[in-house]
Amino acid sequence: MPSVVGLLEQQELAARRRVDGLREEADRVQAELAAAEEDWREWVITRRRIDAVLAPGNGASGPEAGANTRDTNTRSGPDDAAKPKSQVPMWCQGMTASVLSVDYQRIVQVLADRVRLGQGPLTCQEMASVFGMDVVPARVETLRSKAKRLVARSWLAEPMPGQFTLAQNVDRPGGGS
Repeated sequence: MPSVVGLLEQQELAARRRVDGLREEADRVQAELAAAEEDWREWVITRRRIDAVLAPGNGASGPEAGANTRDTNTRSGPDDAAKPKSQVPMWCQGMTASVLSVDYQRIVQVLADRVRLGQGPLTCQEMASVFGMDVVPARVETLRSKAKRLVARSWLAEPMPGQFTLAQNVDRPGGGS
C-alpha cells in the first residue's frame, strides 16, 4: 500500500510538471506575440506612408511631399503608446516613461524612486506590496510578466533573477537627472 506522503509527492511532481509546461507554452506565445506585433507595426507604418503619398494635392516630388510625410509620421507619436492596453515600445535615448501605459509607468516610477533614494532592486512580491495589492500568485505573476516585458524592451534591468531595477540610461519619469 503506497504511503500518503508518497502519493502527495507524486501529485506535487505532476503539478510542477504542468506548471513548467505551461510556462514554456507562455514563453512561446510571448515570442510569437512579439513577432506578430512587429509585423503589425510595419503594416501600420506602410499604410500611413501610402496614405501620405496618395493624399489629395500631394505631388510625387517637391517640398510639399516631404512635409506631408513628416506630418503623417508625427501623428503616431508617444501619445499613441500611452493608451491602455498599448504595446511597450523599445526604449531609446530621449524617450520618457510617459509613452508607456499607466500600469507600466507605475512600475518604472517605483523603481526610479528607489534609484533616486539609493535603494536596491525590487522583487515582484515587494512591488505588489508597494502598490497595495494582495500579495497572491496571480498578482505577482502579472507584475512579473510586465517587468519582464520592460526588461526585454530595455526600460528595466534584472541584475539578479526576479529582482528588477531601472535600466542604467533610462530617465526617471517626470524628467530630472
